Amino acid sequence: MDEEAKMKEVQELGVLLEAPGLGVKERLYLLISTLQKLADHGEITSRLLSNLHRSGVLPNCVTLLSLGPRHLQEHWSECATLALLISHCCSCEGSMSASFQGLLLPSLVDSLLSLTCQLMLRAESDYRMALESLSLLLRRHSHLTAHVLSSIHYERIQMCDDATVSLLCIQMWIHICKASRDFLAALSEDSILLLLNDAVGQLAVSSNSSVGGACIRLILLMSDQLDLKPFLHGFKGLESLLAKDWHGRGFDSDVNKLIHQLRPHSDPTDPTRKYQMSAECVRAACVIQAAWRSYLARRRVKSLSGAVTTLQRRFRARKRQQQQQKIAQQLEEELKFQMRVRRQQARRRFHQKQRELLQKLPAEQVQWFLQNCEQRAAVIIQRMWRGFRVRQHYQATLGRTRTRQQAARTLQRAVRRFLKRRRTARAQLATVFGQNGLTDTRRVELKKQVEEYISNHPSPGVHFQDCQRLHDDVQRRLQQLQVSDDQKRVELLLIQTNNYLDLLQEAPALSDITAADVPSFLSHSGTIAARARQAHNARMLVDRLPWWRTLRDSSGSAQMENPEMPIEGLYVGGQQQT
Repeated sequence: MDEEAKMKEVQELGVLLEAPGLGVKERLYLLISTLQKLADHGEITSRLLSNLHRSGVLPNCVTLLSLGPRHLQEHWSECATLALLISHCCSCEGSMSASFQGLLLPSLVDSLLSLTCQLMLRAESDYRMALESLSLLLRRHSHLTAHVLSSIHYERIQMCDDATVSLLCIQMWIHICKASRDFLAALSEDSILLLLNDAVGQLAVSSNSSVGGACIRLILLMSDQLDLKPFLHGFKGLESLLAKDWHGRGFDSDVNKLIHQLRPHSDPTDPTRKYQMSAECVRAACVIQAAWRSYLARRRVKSLSGAVTTLQRRFRARKRQQQQQKIAQQLEEELKFQMRVRRQQARRRFHQKQRELLQKLPAEQVQWFLQNCEQRAAVIIQRMWRGFRVRQHYQATLGRTRTRQQAARTLQRAVRRFLKRRRTARAQLATVFGQNGLTDTRRVELKKQVEEYISNHPSPGVHFQDCQRLHDDVQRRLQQLQVSDDQKRVELLLIQTNNYLDLLQEAPALSDITAADVPSFLSHSGTIAARARQAHNARMLVDRLPWWRTLRDSSGSAQMENPEMPIEGLYVGGQQQT
């Protein structure tokens, strides 16, 4: 499958996901099948990933993964599969947009961590796949590490008492560090410290050998890639903790290597060095362990009580809202039923009363009474219909009147503005030239004022004689330039005419002319071309006439004012025109 076909399939998937009434199950199956097909048919390119983002496929995936347990009751395995596919797509090479890096990826990380927490709470085995998808995403986008380590969902994963979960988390960081040698170099100091705190905390809390060995291997791997001495110096009880709790578990070489890095001047091969810890270091390690374990216990208890309180409050609010809605619906149905019953009873009483009145009337007046009732009913119906028609007509008339009034106001406003501008202009002219305009007397006065100003403010650089001489020189040069331009134009026309005459005299016969010779006989003048076209058309008409029509003029130039024979085509400039 080529890239264009993949693009088309992504666009179709985006349109299908926007369809209304599509459930969670259908969306999951559509996304899994399409992404699996794209992954099987080749590598996901940056262009295809950008198309997945713009078409709304990736935002739909993030929205599905962030849904609560109420919507994802029986689709946990499908969600884990979808998370793995999305991480595979987002881990492709290439530069992406700022919205993808800053908005979509953090939302995807939160969704993956939330999904992992939900799978762990329900004892589902698919949380391994969710952690694998998170590891695949972090290998490509290392800037998301700080977001993962500071997430509340990751804290809940760390607080889990299951040793398997803790081991998977540590192994995830080990795989990421091994896959990319520049992973730790791209992290900030805070992120490195958080990762070290996670590993050391697991060493202090857990008693499982697998978890302890994985934590020690992670710290050694980090120390191989970075200089961790400034960070490890802050863990003062780590050396005594390693020597006391983690020796004799099957990975003594790793423990000794880490202790050697903590204290570079000590000899890790000395068997007595392990047991020469001071009482102060042992007490410090015990205090740190007790403080850390008590902190974890308090945080776990506090989070559990808060979660239970929140769950109870929301459950009670939901039950109260459902009960209120049910009561309101019952009241509304009861009110509708009472109104229907009352209307039916009133209609029954009316018909009963009418029947009683008809029984009291004489037989000869019954028909008159029924006709009178029909007439009154017809009058009421006609009155309602006419009122409706009159109101409609009035509304239409009122709309037209308002339109006319608005148009009139617009015209009046424009005219008033125009008249105001004219009055302002006239007032300005009146202040300059007077009320009656510029008269001869006023013109003489203005001329005297100009001459007096010129005489009082002479130009320091140029005299009047120099200006006059310069003006005469400019006029003379302009006349010479105009005369030279006219002479050049006449000479060019003569040369062009002579060239045309030479071309016409040396023109070959019509039987010898070719299509390449036609442009040399075409004129650039539209008038000459039109006149030549008319002459050519007239000549073609004469050539198509019968012989007895040309007897009037022996030169063969006779023309008919209304020729009867149709002309199928003419040749103008070497091209046939229909």
